[in-house]
Amino acid sequence: MWTFHVRRGTAAPMTDHVEFTPDTTNTLQLRDAFGRFATGVTVITAQTAVGPLGMTANSFSSISLDPPLVMWAPGNGSRRHDAFVAAPRFCIHVLGADQFELAAHFATRGDGFDAFETHLDDQDLPLFNDCVARFICEHHAAHPAGDHTMVLGRVAHASFASRPGLVFEQGRYGQLAADA
Repeated sequence: MWTFHVRRGTAAPMTDHVEFTPDTTNTLQLRDAFGRFATGVTVITAQTAVGPLGMTANSFSSISLDPPLVMWAPGNGSRRHDAFVAAPRFCIHVLGADQFELAAHFATRGDGFDAFETHLDDQDLPLFNDCVARFICEHHAAHPAGDHTMVLGRVAHASFASRPGLVFEQGRYGQLAADA
């Protein structure tokens, strides 16, 4: 796991700048360009027709304060896609810097909740303990978006803790650390 250092001051000039027009021949370049945007890491959970499912996602964003809406976007090619898009409720767990194993586990499989500290809420929604933030959501809308589906959730309950979050940038997990 990496530590990303936050430095104050002016930005350095871009010396290895790559320019291109996105098309089907350079999707890896586009993915590399998208990867320059550091994001937090989440695991989304839902109770589905096949039981509890989890999925790691970094495609999370707050959308609106009034009404309280958030968005995440599962890939259309995921075996878990349809179950998550159809779920009437889901929970977005923002992971702490010490929760890499949780992120790695649910990046490749949707089951295996017994390996982590979890509990079910009063409607059987699986919830992880000790996350940086947690948003229990009601399904609000789903919109096709290229090779993903944007899922909007109306936040019914939220919680957060004051500790460092897990960060994903350029294919690496890490945490932010301020330089002295």
